[in-house]
Amino acid sequence: MGVRPISQSGDNDMWVEDWALRAACRETAKPDELFVRGAEQNQAKQVCQGCPVRTECLAEALDNQIEWGVWGGMTERERRALVRRHPSASWRKILETARTRAQTASA
Repeated sequence: MGVRPISQSGDNDMWVEDWALRAACRETAKPDELFVRGAEQNQAKQVCQGCPVRTECLAEALDNQIEWGVWGGMTERERRALVRRHPSASWRKILETARTRAQTASA
């Protein structure tokens, strides 16, 4: 358990199932710092930059329609806009596919 390959190419691309244990915010932020309002959200989003599990975190928030806080580098307003446009989407599947395509294109 933990991670599973998302591509058949044999490279190290993985979807992390236990992503919360690997999140940058786990080490660098207090939980309250990610649940702020207004301009403070931009600072909170900085914690997500370079996070190794940013995609997994974002998929979790989108698929579960989490309404509060910064998740995967997006505010609740930004996430709501995505969900409104695609209310029945599987965000994990969409983000897995996008990651695989981006990595394939850059290889």
